[in-house]
Amino acid sequence: MALPALGLDPWSLLGLFFFQLLLLLLPPLTAGAGGQGPMPRVRYSAGDPRRALSLFHQKGLQDFDTLLLSGGGNTLYVGVREAVLALDVQHPGAPQLRSMIPWPASDRKKHECALKKKSSETQCFNFIRVLVSFNATHLYACGTFAFSPACTFIEFRDSQLSPISEKTVMEGKGQSPFDPAHKHTAILVDGMLYSGTMNNFLGSEPILMRTLGPRPVLKTDTFLRWLQCKDAAPNDMGGEKLLQKKWTTFLKAQLLCTQPGQLPFNVIRHAVLLPAESAAEARVYAVFTSQWQVGGTRSSAVCSFSLSDIENVFKGQFKELNKETSRWMTYVNPETSPRPGSCAVGPSSDKALTFMKDHFLMDEQVVGTPLLVKSDVEYTRLTVETARGLDGHSYVVMYLGTSTGFLHKAVVSQASRAYLVEEIQLFPEPEPIRNLQLAPSQGAVFAGFSGGVWRVPRANCSVYESCVDCVLARDPHCAWDPESRVCSLLWTLDLMSWKQDMERGNPEWACAKGPLGRSHRPQSRPLIKEVLVVPNSILELPCPHLSVLASYRWSRGTRTVPEASSAVYNGSLLLLPQDGVGGLYQCIATENGFSYPVVSYWVHSQDQPLALDPELAGIPRERVQVPLTRVGGGATAAAQRSYWLHFLVVTVLLALVLSGALIVLLASPLGALRARGKVQGCGTLPPGEKAPLSREPRVQPPKESRTSATDVDADNNCLGTEVA
Repeated sequence: MALPALGLDPWSLLGLFFFQLLLLLLPPLTAGAGGQGPMPRVRYSAGDPRRALSLFHQKGLQDFDTLLLSGGGNTLYVGVREAVLALDVQHPGAPQLRSMIPWPASDRKKHECALKKKSSETQCFNFIRVLVSFNATHLYACGTFAFSPACTFIEFRDSQLSPISEKTVMEGKGQSPFDPAHKHTAILVDGMLYSGTMNNFLGSEPILMRTLGPRPVLKTDTFLRWLQCKDAAPNDMGGEKLLQKKWTTFLKAQLLCTQPGQLPFNVIRHAVLLPAESAAEARVYAVFTSQWQVGGTRSSAVCSFSLSDIENVFKGQFKELNKETSRWMTYVNPETSPRPGSCAVGPSSDKALTFMKDHFLMDEQVVGTPLLVKSDVEYTRLTVETARGLDGHSYVVMYLGTSTGFLHKAVVSQASRAYLVEEIQLFPEPEPIRNLQLAPSQGAVFAGFSGGVWRVPRANCSVYESCVDCVLARDPHCAWDPESRVCSLLWTLDLMSWKQDMERGNPEWACAKGPLGRSHRPQSRPLIKEVLVVPNSILELPCPHLSVLASYRWSRGTRTVPEASSAVYNGSLLLLPQDGVGGLYQCIATENGFSYPVVSYWVHSQDQPLALDPELAGIPRERVQVPLTRVGGGATAAAQRSYWLHFLVVTVLLALVLSGALIVLLASPLGALRARGKVQGCGTLPPGEKAPLSREPRVQPPKESRTSATDVDADNNCLGTEVA
């Protein structure tokens, strides 16, 4: 029986009531905490099937801290806790173990480490900190060795590692830190190892050291406590009397990474050199954090520095410490010969060496270009490569690891501004990415962490299912193939029919109007999903959010979406089927000034089929099942989604709130009456005695009476009187 006032049958009325109640009980949406700075266009949570990753891990192995790629790019050497691995990475999928050799700290060193109050469960082990290719047959490795740094050569043949002999183990002080938590860096140049780390047990003595090779071992003087950016001549031989076995060419310049009006980022977390055809075009890319935190949030910046700018600063003037004011001032007096930072043919005089010792700081700063500044993110590692787009330009691609286990892929535009293509969550629980190693020949980035090594393909082109989405991604590794109608890896530049727009990301031009044989309309409209209306139900039409940067809205052909019987929640359109609600529903995304349909639904019922618009007749259709919420009887073959748990929870909470409000309303007048009775009666009647219908006026006590603190009744607040 239909209700004449509303024109609805009982089930429809129940459905409308439940629908309106559902909108109230659904939890509110919360905006993603992305912080300030560029947002990743696509985000993948841990285990997302859209982003295929491969993991190597093995029981008993942990702390995959150090990564080294072989010259041919087919083997990945990994330094883990008390072992060195050789992994085969030449085939897609998870890396395969080729060889493993143990290198544990000796029992004696572990016992001494424990006696020094270090943890025998987390610290007194050999953590590999240096792993470099020494020559065609040997690796050179250094580790903490239970707070007694040690180094050794490791022979390998066909990627098979030879066991380490105790006779080949040598002291590694100055090459590896004592504490696995201390910072470190090392690079091998012309057979000589340049390392920077802490040189003592307490971690209070930073050092820059040169070892191996034919030249004498050199290290920085102990008075240089604040090592950051540094320059020294590789052919430095040290002094004969003054600065013996110490750097005589050591210079220091400050790297400035800042934005106008902001505090500088002054803590270098990681830096890499991107080579170029000419040395003058090479650039250094570095990740910075700031020692000053605004609002308790961490922020990071990525700056690039020209190698020619760095060299020019080291050719400039020096600073000198004014001992009276303890301030660094520009040195304006004549320089000595040889100039600090340069090497003389013969030994330098004590006067020249004294001047070098006191004038190691450059006057000018090396000003970097801030490419990426982002708050609420702490970048810890990066690796960099270049990729050439279809427009012929070369683009810098940066892979950034965070302290919470996210990997960001950033692309630097021609305007020296970086944007984030994607964000990949590598671990379900937050933990830092220990190291990153780019393998261009394998098309992958390897990420080391506490439990293994992730293999991450450097591009995920197949996730972009339309020309519009492929072009908007602005990934230099991806382009749209109009023949196969897929977004594919750009493996060659001789693909004139492929479509890409790196600078503007304009699908209207790239997918429709360009001169390269493009179609007349953007190839972005998806197929139409046909949905049958099920009586006594609420339809949920999902809208996949392909891009975080896009805004989304729902449309109903040329008409508006009925507000009385629909609502948008979490991007999905909740629709209460009623007469006149059938038709074409589209979720429209707008990004970079371009709007396109993400998904299209044709909603109709079997009893009242609707004729498809002739304009849409050529678009493929498929019948799909969307989530339904049952509000009445009747069977349905579609997928059901129950909101009854929400309904019960909110109903109970609503009942509690109403009960509490009722108690408050009732308690207020009762409390007032009780207080009034206490003021008037100041006492309670004996059990069984009834109060009189009227009271005599209270007799006021004489002025001589006074109250005593001992007469206060804590229960009824009545006061007795004591006559003076």
